Amino acid sequence: MNQERVLIVEDEENERTGLAELVSAWGYHAETAKDGAEGLEKLVSWAPAIVVTDLKMPRMGGMELLEKIAHDSTQTVAVVVVTAQGTIDSAVQAMRMGAYDYITKPIDTDRLRTILQKASEHLGTTIELEVTRRKLRDTGSLGSLVGASKKMQETFRLIEMVAPSTASVLITGASGTGKELVARTVHELSPRRSKPFVPINCAAIPETLIESEIFGHEKGAFTGAVERRTGCFELAEGGTLLLDEIGEMPISTQAKLLRVLEDRTLRRLGSKVETKVDVRVLAATNKVPEEAVARGELRNDLYYRLNVFNIHMPLLREHKEDIPALVEHLLADMNAKHGRKVATVSEAVVHLFQNYSWPGNVRELRNTLERAVIVCDGAVAETRHLPPHFGQPALRTTSEDPYAVHLGVGTTVGEAEKLLILKTLESTGNNKTRAAEILGISLKTLHNKLKEYGSATSDPALKED
Repeated sequence: MNQERVLIVEDEENERTGLAELVSAWGYHAETAKDGAEGLEKLVSWAPAIVVTDLKMPRMGGMELLEKIAHDSTQTVAVVVVTAQGTIDSAVQAMRMGAYDYITKPIDTDRLRTILQKASEHLGTTIELEVTRRKLRDTGSLGSLVGASKKMQETFRLIEMVAPSTASVLITGASGTGKELVARTVHELSPRRSKPFVPINCAAIPETLIESEIFGHEKGAFTGAVERRTGCFELAEGGTLLLDEIGEMPISTQAKLLRVLEDRTLRRLGSKVETKVDVRVLAATNKVPEEAVARGELRNDLYYRLNVFNIHMPLLREHKEDIPALVEHLLADMNAKHGRKVATVSEAVVHLFQNYSWPGNVRELRNTLERAVIVCDGAVAETRHLPPHFGQPALRTTSEDPYAVHLGVGTTVGEAEKLLILKTLESTGNNKTRAAEILGISLKTLHNKLKEYGSATSDPALKED
């Protein structure tokens, strides 16, 4: 029998008593209140662990009750809001204010029971998570993320705030800033951390295969489907699914994804059966979402559904004070990976790092240090262990630089972009992955640009890594 106390706040008497009887039958201790004002009184006198509240009520509505619980309550309370189908925007607003979850009327009793069970699990791990968070904050790190700067501490605060909830999160930021690490940390600090974390890069999957990868398919669903395939949603059951580079997902697939997010059911390609899924969805993009919506690359309704909570990752050059700690953290990883014993980097290397713009962000720092660890034969990495010409401006104005980009008056933006991309690709020895990192664009975007310029992406001289 569950011992959690559940307070039902509902102005309609029949619904109020019916819900209380149902919740009691599931083994919870149930109490009721006819509006938010009475609910607030019982919150103090009865101390419920979970509050299920309607949004529209006289005297005090559910939104005001939620706000007072969030700001004034000294106890840990999971708030579940109940809303009509036509007011989902209010439920999304409530999630942003700290609600644990929401459910629409008419209430799906199976879904409500699942929400209450998960809320109980969430409450049971709150103390454990708080101890972990304090320990991580004291060391200037959170999961695999490192940084004591103001920008990174704000990022940590947002992660800690949203991790225990069921809210969708949209993680934004340039390539290489650590968006997947944010998603993993959200998962690791959530009640779902014992379940799978499944990341999928939408930019790396051909359009013809992405629906099968995400939703799965039945045998014979299309030519080449010789057996049933389980999609990423089902692989992540009970856990977390990261849709990386969501802006690269085809619009037709975005429409199907939106339906899964709203109905929590999916249909494999070639199947006539609906499958229920319990997955928390996180999304990431290196694009400005509003601009992607305006260009028609991201559905407005999907953006609205995913952007319940936003975490933006700063560029590395915006928090350079974290570089020494990042170097120490990354060196430990690289030493373990390659069996080396590089303890630190020289002051000259630190000086170069602090004065470099890091167009590839933390990913570029990691790659730079990995090379240094591999070629270093001592305990201290020196400037000679860094990539050739490291720290020199990518664009020069002197004619001696073979990779200099010279733009005359009257050069169009399109021509300038093409010249910059091709010169950057040339400077990396035709390594497309490296060029994309330096340019701050996705590999798929680089491929598309090369197609526009008439460059054959199948050219064997063009390397992926």
